[in-house]
Amino acid sequence: MSAADALGAFIPGPRLARPGAPAGPLAGLSFAVKDVMDVAGTSTGNGHPDWLGTHPTAARSAVAVDRLLDAGASLAGKTIADELCYSLTGENVHYGTPLNPAAPDRVPGGSSSGSASATAGGVVDFALGTDCGGSVRVPSSYCGLFGMRPTHGRIPLDGVAPFAPSFDCVGWFARDAGLLDRVGRVLLADAAPAPPITRLLAPREAFTLLSPEAAAALAPALRLAQETIAHCEEIALAPDGLDAWSATFRTLQAAEIWASVGPWIEKVRPAFGPGVKERFDAARAVAPSAVENAAAHRATIRARLGDLLQPGTAFLMPTVPRPAPLRGMATAEVEVTTRHLAMNLLCIAGLGGLPQVSLPLARLEGVPFGLSLVGPAGSDTALLRAAVALAGR
Repeated sequence: MSAADALGAFIPGPRLARPGAPAGPLAGLSFAVKDVMDVAGTSTGNGHPDWLGTHPTAARSAVAVDRLLDAGASLAGKTIADELCYSLTGENVHYGTPLNPAAPDRVPGGSSSGSASATAGGVVDFALGTDCGGSVRVPSSYCGLFGMRPTHGRIPLDGVAPFAPSFDCVGWFARDAGLLDRVGRVLLADAAPAPPITRLLAPREAFTLLSPEAAAALAPALRLAQETIAHCEEIALAPDGLDAWSATFRTLQAAEIWASVGPWIEKVRPAFGPGVKERFDAARAVAPSAVENAAAHRATIRARLGDLLQPGTAFLMPTVPRPAPLRGMATAEVEVTTRHLAMNLLCIAGLGGLPQVSLPLARLEGVPFGLSLVGPAGSDTALLRAAVALAGR
């Protein structure tokens, strides 16, 4: 069995491959693509065999895929995603759970599980994922990768399966910060110098979610960030609590998801695995009045984030509160102990449409544990340069 096959990261069937341009800033590198993005001449599976069987062959590739191929990188395959992307564990009842090479007894994180696994396992140099609720940031923390969720709208979503449009982003993984930055320059179509991050803020509510062991594990990385970038000031972020912010995120996300894929679900009646089915059932039932209230709350949250994240400022915070859960845990336990707490942190960038980079600077329980920088909208390249500086220390 090849190293790639052992990971279980790629979709079943013959391996998809496309050569990159003969020259370019990424020439000689290989990448994988989450199977929610179109590649011309193939069908997109979106993590579910019924989606694959009911959608036509793509006439053209997703914009992000074309940008990488044009920059010289070669496509080495499409990777497994969680079912219609509505999960954060990486466990897919139809296609299996890709290996987490950094913690083989634990989940890789989803929904960009296969892309994270392929990158962490070294069978590709980097990989594309998508991030709506945390689907690049979570696998980055779990698998010990550098991962980037860009400013919402910075990378076109043309050729990406629909999910929750006001939150969806194309993101990417790499094993080192320098390559994360190089890939970012191509995907963001941004060669301009990045004004540096010169001020760090630590949201108090983010750190109160940590156990004493988790806080201790992150302490050296926090000191490193302050030595490398700037002194970090503790602040109160959410006057009404991150639980309320997360609830607003879930309401808006669920309503958009049902608008995007609900008609297909009603028509096809696909079978979903545990947890995913319940989330779609809840999305179907979101009331218009709840969406209206959540939209008003999001506007208030964005104003708060805008006041705090002035140019040159970034939040310094844990990516998620806990390391990867063990494979095969009961769905109810994962929901309570992992997903809910994680969304309290992940919702911040989502609600604000903000860029976030996760760095593998800590370990907890012997496995990776990520630290993040969240910047103001448009500060993507500044965050990437900060990640390079931190990784070089």
